[in-house]
Amino acid sequence: MNPTRGKQPGSTRKPATRQRFQNSASKEPVHVYCRLRPMQYPTDVSCMRVISDTTINISPPESASNLRNGTAKEIQTIFSRVFTADVSQREVFRVVALPLVENLIQGRNGLLFAYGVTGSGKTYTMMGDARDGGIMPRCLDVLFNSIANYQAKKFVFKPDKLNGFDVQSDADAMLDRQNELHTGLMNQRNGKNGKVCKLDSDGETNTPIRETDESCILSVDQDNVYAVFVTYVEIYNNSVYDLLDDEDVRSKPLQSKIVREDAYKNMYVHAVTEIEVKSADEAFDVFYRGQRRRRVAHTALNTESSRSHSVFTIRLVQAPLDSQGEQVVQDKRVVCISQLSLVDLAGSERTNRTKNTGQRLREAGNINNSLMTLRSCLEILRENQSQGTNKIVPYRDSKLTHLFKNYFDGEGQVRMIVCVNPRAEDYDETIQVMKFAEMTQEVQVSKPSASKIDLGYTPGRRYANKIFKEARARLEKQGQPMAAELDVDLGLVYSLGGPFPELELNGPHNDQIITELMRFLEQRIEKRNILRADLQKKQDDFRKMLVTAEQELLALKIENASLNAANAQEKKKITALENHLYKTDSQIDSLLRKLNGANETIRSLQRELREKDMLLNQRMIEKQRTKQKYNTKIQEETDKIYRELQMKHRQEQQYLQSKMKDKENKLKLVKKILVDENGSVPSTALSRNSPPPPSTAGDTDNTASCRTPAGTDSRSRRDKIAVVNLRHRRSQSADRWVDHRPGALVPVGTILQPLMHRRRSVSRLSDPKEITEGASKYCLIAQEQDTDGELETKLYKGDILPTSGGGAQVVFNDVECLKQISPTVNRKRSGRNSIQSEGPENISPVKQMHSKRPRV
Repeated sequence: MNPTRGKQPGSTRKPATRQRFQNSASKEPVHVYCRLRPMQYPTDVSCMRVISDTTINISPPESASNLRNGTAKEIQTIFSRVFTADVSQREVFRVVALPLVENLIQGRNGLLFAYGVTGSGKTYTMMGDARDGGIMPRCLDVLFNSIANYQAKKFVFKPDKLNGFDVQSDADAMLDRQNELHTGLMNQRNGKNGKVCKLDSDGETNTPIRETDESCILSVDQDNVYAVFVTYVEIYNNSVYDLLDDEDVRSKPLQSKIVREDAYKNMYVHAVTEIEVKSADEAFDVFYRGQRRRRVAHTALNTESSRSHSVFTIRLVQAPLDSQGEQVVQDKRVVCISQLSLVDLAGSERTNRTKNTGQRLREAGNINNSLMTLRSCLEILRENQSQGTNKIVPYRDSKLTHLFKNYFDGEGQVRMIVCVNPRAEDYDETIQVMKFAEMTQEVQVSKPSASKIDLGYTPGRRYANKIFKEARARLEKQGQPMAAELDVDLGLVYSLGGPFPELELNGPHNDQIITELMRFLEQRIEKRNILRADLQKKQDDFRKMLVTAEQELLALKIENASLNAANAQEKKKITALENHLYKTDSQIDSLLRKLNGANETIRSLQRELREKDMLLNQRMIEKQRTKQKYNTKIQEETDKIYRELQMKHRQEQQYLQSKMKDKENKLKLVKKILVDENGSVPSTALSRNSPPPPSTAGDTDNTASCRTPAGTDSRSRRDKIAVVNLRHRRSQSADRWVDHRPGALVPVGTILQPLMHRRRSVSRLSDPKEITEGASKYCLIAQEQDTDGELETKLYKGDILPTSGGGAQVVFNDVECLKQISPTVNRKRSGRNSIQSEGPENISPVKQMHSKRPRV
């Protein structure tokens, strides 16, 4: 359903600060009312005389101290309204507090003080009794009478602990309600005092039975939902205490709270308990739960004297419904929070009359100090406004003034009820109260402005949604198949309210029924006037819209004429440009013909160039063939020389082998000589007389050793060379190589590489165990330059034999030489190594020469 139309909400964030006291028209004085207490005894003498509804004349009695000094004189004080002793509580509420409740519903803040000496009737004015309620219960009655049908479900609005409220979804609110119900049942089962259990130790109810007032109902915005939260604190000895704290006061005293400033410069009590209430009785129960914790004491002037300032705050939270008139707008910025603070100040008193001592005397001193601070703040405010000064107002000197700083700075309407006892015995205290009241009325505060946010939704959408649902329900009941899919835009619904109440006149003195009927008719007349004004406004707006549309149409006609003239000029320019374009096209055609002739010339030149390239390639091919022929001849000569070198190498190797056999025979003869009769060989004789092995490596030496030249001392040489372990046998199938590459080697990168399947590469030998453990073959790689400056890589290969002393001996038996020759360098060499490099066809592969030698 679409019951309303509205524009989307714009920026709804409140400004951080509010401009104070813009002009005199936006200011109003603090309204101060005076209420006289009835005489307690018939013999009491009054010192006051009511001249009119706003004026009181005070005459000093003979017992007054000022009269004895000769300075006493009659004083006449003017108030906003004077309530005599016979004025009812209802009248006091109607004049003083009802406008504050109206402001509360409209989104404005309010503050109401009850001020006076001890025993002047402040608490009675604020609270009343069970039969005749005071200001506070009547405020709750009027508030809940007005918003009864528009309250949100519990926990839809939830305090954010920073003086604001969050908007929860229906699911989250239902979860919180279930948790509260479970907690209440557990408390009731355990017998704890809480919200569910309302019986004291004697079995009586905590809250007295009272009569509710349902006669007064204020108009509210039907398109909003409302929730009421209450807090109750007291200011005792200049400290703030939360009277609704859940902790048991018997087991632990209340903890002092601090006064803070929120993001919008508003003062509040940090971490105060805020309880959501759904009826006036529930709020009254919460009030009496905190009232039992309030500090009262017996004095000479009052049997139950308040020893602290109590502050009962009613906070009204309201938020608009969405454009459909069903759900709350889930945006914290559109929530409007207003509050009404009802303050019952402790009575100012003199010690010589109250006879206080000890703790009561200290309490009286703190009470008087806080009231003096309140008076000082108001005096400085009056002086700043009247004389144009800019003195600092000492709000922070007292928790009372610090908490209500925003009200005096223009954040709400301030009212005060001065309760006085007209007895002559209280003249000295009463005269000070009157002076303070007269001074307070001279203080100007800014008129509060509502903080509601207008989202632009059409009014009456809740009622329109209700009518639509009822109509659809009737259609569904009649069996209409399309009723569930029905979607109608009803627009703004005009209604004067509900039906007339059922009134019956039983006698000529039923003034109350006539009064209620008059009030109902006044509300309907007011609603009718509002609807008429809205209709007139819409008519005026529509008329203005038509006038604006005509003006826009005339402006569009003029603009159209000017655009037509401009269009004609543009057409002339386009014609001239077209003629110029034709000339340009003819010039382009002539240039294209010239370009085509130049392209033909380029193509002929390219053909000639390709023919010359073909001739040049043929010559290059012939040259390459000639080079190949010469390279083949050079390769044949090189192979021939290589075969001759191999023949010489084999002959030399055979000669060395025969020489080795001769030496081995000689060694065998020496060994036979050294063999003793038992067939054993002394180790010392063997190590000294045996000839050196072909090649040895010590425990720490990793280089190959040559044979001892002739003429050297054989004994010293044999002492340095370790003896080979003759019992050592190795398996040829399990050869493991030690690839020794000392220093930085230049990578060869040739096709022919040494074949070592199982190897371990090392760069340095510092311990014989590095070559003896799991290895039987050794390969040492070295690089150097030959006589022609080419890189020559040699691989020295040998067997690893462990020695008797725990070392290792390497016997080299093979050398591989790898040479790399650059094909791009021209060399002139003699004999068999001369190679002429003339091109890519003369590149010689790397030669790998193998020489099998027993020793190196």
